[in-house]
Amino acid sequence: MVKRIGFVGLGAMGSAMAKNLIDAGYSVAGFDLRETARAALAEQGGIAADTAQEAAKDAEALILMVVNIDQARSVLFDLGALDALPKGAAVCLMATCPPASVEKLAAEVQSSGRVFVDCPVSGGVVGARAASLTIMVGADEGALEKVQPILSTLGSRVFHVGTRAGQGANVKAINQLLCGVHIVAAAEAMALGERAGLDTGVLLEILRGSAANSWMLNDRGPRMLSEDPEVTSTVDIFVKDMTIALEAGRDAHMGLPLASVAMQLFAAESGAGNGQEDDSQVIRAYRRLNGF
Repeated sequence: MVKRIGFVGLGAMGSAMAKNLIDAGYSVAGFDLRETARAALAEQGGIAADTAQEAAKDAEALILMVVNIDQARSVLFDLGALDALPKGAAVCLMATCPPASVEKLAAEVQSSGRVFVDCPVSGGVVGARAASLTIMVGADEGALEKVQPILSTLGSRVFHVGTRAGQGANVKAINQLLCGVHIVAAAEAMALGERAGLDTGVLLEILRGSAANSWMLNDRGPRMLSEDPEVTSTVDIFVKDMTIALEAGRDAHMGLPLASVAMQLFAAESGAGNGQEDDSQVIRAYRRLNGF
């Protein structure tokens, strides 16, 4: 059983995931560019690593919970984490990344004598804290067996979606495509209610109790009506994720018109200076588009 884990990327989700591993008895050495994040890990019982190399040294598995594929490559190659990782150790890429890029990275990691596990997650900060994430694994049986206990500690649903790296990333891209389209559709509906002069609180209550409801409407709808909602996932995250979904469509030689429209609305909201606002605030793009 893996006992020592390196963990890079101690953001809102990563810090919660690292804590769950610590609570489960793993020795976790974590690195993040922010000193405050490293200090918080130490307070939780982890080891605050000053570099990515230090986090990876002697680790049997290295978890990358970074923002994108560029950061993953930087951690492994520019910051030296891959060289510091023992031969035979596993690199678990849990971030949302383009499938083709994940497949290429996997080949590079495997050629170095390490194991690669493509295992993006869904569930957000709430799921990370509750250890109820959904994890989509693209890896061979041996690689999955090596890290299964780790993944089961972090998520309540672990799916083996394929034996090839990139297949987990494809499933995550499809998941994010639907999430983004659902958020935009909910924003369009609520914006229409505003323009029609309806009581949007009552409208939302009706929609949430009818066949029109969706997980995203139920979750994001109330925040769409708030002037200053809590930020749980940013507009810019969906700019990134919808771009990945469109890349997956391009690689599959498939048009994705709904994803394209949703991407443009998130991009417009980001371009308006609201990229770090909660993604529910894509509703503002509709307000500007229609002059209210």
